Amino acid sequence: MKIINLNIVFNLLSRVLLLSGIFLISCIPVAIYFNEDYNSFIISSAISLVSGLIFYFITKGNRDELKQKEAYLTVSLSWFLISLIGSLPYLISKSIPDFTNALFESVSGFTTTGSSILMNIEALPKSILFWRSLTHWIGGLGIIVLVIIIMPSLKIGSYQLFTSESSFREKIHPRMRAVGSRLLLIYLSLTLVQVILMWLGGMNLYESLCHAFGTIATGGFSPKNTSIAGYSPYIQYVIMIFMFLAGTNFIIHYFLIKGKFKKIYENDEFWFFMFWVLFSGFLVTIGLYLKMNLSFEQSFREAFFQVISIITCTGYATADYLLWPTFLWIFIFALMFLGGSTGSTAGGIKMARHLVLFKKIKLTFSRLLHPNMVSSIRLNGAVVNEENRHSILTFISWYLLVFVIGTFLLIITGVDGKTAAGAAITTMGGIGPGIGTVGPASNFFHLPELGKIILIFLMLIGRLELYTILILFTPGFWKA
Repeated sequence: MKIINLNIVFNLLSRVLLLSGIFLISCIPVAIYFNEDYNSFIISSAISLVSGLIFYFITKGNRDELKQKEAYLTVSLSWFLISLIGSLPYLISKSIPDFTNALFESVSGFTTTGSSILMNIEALPKSILFWRSLTHWIGGLGIIVLVIIIMPSLKIGSYQLFTSESSFREKIHPRMRAVGSRLLLIYLSLTLVQVILMWLGGMNLYESLCHAFGTIATGGFSPKNTSIAGYSPYIQYVIMIFMFLAGTNFIIHYFLIKGKFKKIYENDEFWFFMFWVLFSGFLVTIGLYLKMNLSFEQSFREAFFQVISIITCTGYATADYLLWPTFLWIFIFALMFLGGSTGSTAGGIKMARHLVLFKKIKLTFSRLLHPNMVSSIRLNGAVVNEENRHSILTFISWYLLVFVIGTFLLIITGVDGKTAAGAAITTMGGIGPGIGTVGPASNFFHLPELGKIILIFLMLIGRLELYTILILFTPGFWKA
């Protein structure tokens, strides 16, 4: 009896390789326009396309059903494989000649993390930086499809919970392919609108595309060394708004377009997300205004930009929050544990889980005061049963445990505690900048090679919701 049907796994991986090859080809016109060498993209796309075709023809005609074990393995291998392919342009062009650094940058791109090892971003060819930003956009689109369509239907990770926890329960359309096409249209539309608004604000088309890729995917890669700090307040406000939109469940966007405002009103997670953005933004605004001698408008803009960037796990920066008063950057560090909405491109624990946790705590205290009360926890109008509540608490516990283990392992490699904690949580949450020596004005180049390998694993495990990868390391997974 087969434990894993590798035929179906490799068949699906062949499609990932073919798509990767097509995206690599799209960078060639950019290289030609800027009069840059494009051989790295030709070679990389050839490797990806040929490998994909070989896998496809070997497994062609496979009609087996995708089962849960194959789904776990396929999802995990897909993200690792596409990251390997994504590192090829860096290596072949010698923009990032070291394999570990190239893989780190590629994984950071596709997982929409945005942490970087680049010392001087603007020294790289524009076509390479375009590919770097495009990896965000590809990864963000993959996450939307994975989280809204694939994971709930196959019950991967904890996403079977979201059939009752969030608006995954709401069927946009009964056919999966139709759902995917509508999500793609929303994703493309948000990207296009942001590009146009930034272009109208004076940003050139190339930089508008790169920054839109990083915003809609909540990635954070910028073709500029100073990230967003050198741009006008108008540009900063545009990016701020679209970071918020990208951190919102994409099904909310669909309901907005369709005029289904009642469904938006009934979405508890959306309002919880909104509350944390507004509360945190105004709290930091007051802190900056009182302590940093800034005008109220600048305090407001810097506060809300950094808060939205961290909560949505985007990682763009207009200021170095480590230069703020201690209580403010500690608060920013705490926000790294939140995450955006489920069904968005944001990473982290996610707002739905935190909301259920808060409701569980409130219910516990209420029952202590009123032992005979009969009550239940509801989310978006649906009852969250005891099993789902337990699963959510278990996930949060695992998330914090992996964070602690990751921090400890980084300290063993020689990284100081503050930097280790910042690097661990920012890579797990797909945020980008951390604290210590990996803050918004720094990078990850100076970390030891083993430390970067640990962070690569944390980026992948955090992006795929822990269980998808962790389950591969359990003995039971490989038994019939």
